[in-house]
Amino acid sequence: MTRAGAWIEAVRLRTLPVSISGVLAAAGYVAASGTDADWKWAPVCLVFAVLAQIASNFANEYFDYRDGIDTAQGRRGPERGVANGIITPRAMLAATLATLGIACLIGLLTLLRGGWEMLPCGIVIALGALGYSAGPYPFSRHCLGEVAVILLYGLAPVVLTVYLLTLTLPAGAWITGAAIGLWGAMVLLVNNYRDIDADRAAGKHTLSTLMGPQGSALLFCALGQLAGLGLWLGGGSSWGALPVIPMALGFMGGFALFRGGLTGAGCTRLLAITSCLLFIATFFQTILAL
Repeated sequence: MTRAGAWIEAVRLRTLPVSISGVLAAAGYVAASGTDADWKWAPVCLVFAVLAQIASNFANEYFDYRDGIDTAQGRRGPERGVANGIITPRAMLAATLATLGIACLIGLLTLLRGGWEMLPCGIVIALGALGYSAGPYPFSRHCLGEVAVILLYGLAPVVLTVYLLTLTLPAGAWITGAAIGLWGAMVLLVNNYRDIDADRAAGKHTLSTLMGPQGSALLFCALGQLAGLGLWLGGGSSWGALPVIPMALGFMGGFALFRGGLTGAGCTRLLAITSCLLFIATFFQTILAL
């Protein structure tokens, strides 16, 4: 792997549709509701969400290497630049702080629209981006990774984007945000399913190391059904038949995981498919609503 390739891999492009989709789902929700909106804040929310996720991905690579979670041996997923010596730990830490700093500066713009109450929201998101892999109780190592995704990449981007666009906090936005978060959690679950053996060897506790391969497969299926139901409940007819996508994905992907037919590369493909379908569904819902 080249140095440039290692940095691109550290960004984890396969997962970025999760943060993008939260903002898209919010925009689609607002458009479908017919509420007056100040649309110039949508791109601000989008840039902030993507940069916050990239910063979290960089932090994950740095802190997992520092703490001995990520090693060059035993990985079934894509190579890690720091663990393989392509990127220095210091460079990754600097990239983490720089990316998070830029995200925070952009986030400060939301004070002009949402007022000072946006400040604690931004602080919580920034701390959450780091707390996923760092701090005294990293979420990703204590079976809380999926919970963090639901909160930080589902509820937070959807609810806060809706608020900045309309200055309202409708119940449907909370339900939609939870549904997007559940779909995003499916992405992380596949990742952790793939890494069960390596995570157990490193002492990393995830829902997949706790529940095992078959339990993880059943959870993947359940998350898909709940995500689809949440989209219908939160957005109603504006989603059309699109909520069928996570439901069908949950059944088919869950079955493949349950019977153990996916290798490391197969899990990586399922991860990418799950992430991309989330983006496609929210993109088309937004287009249809507009």
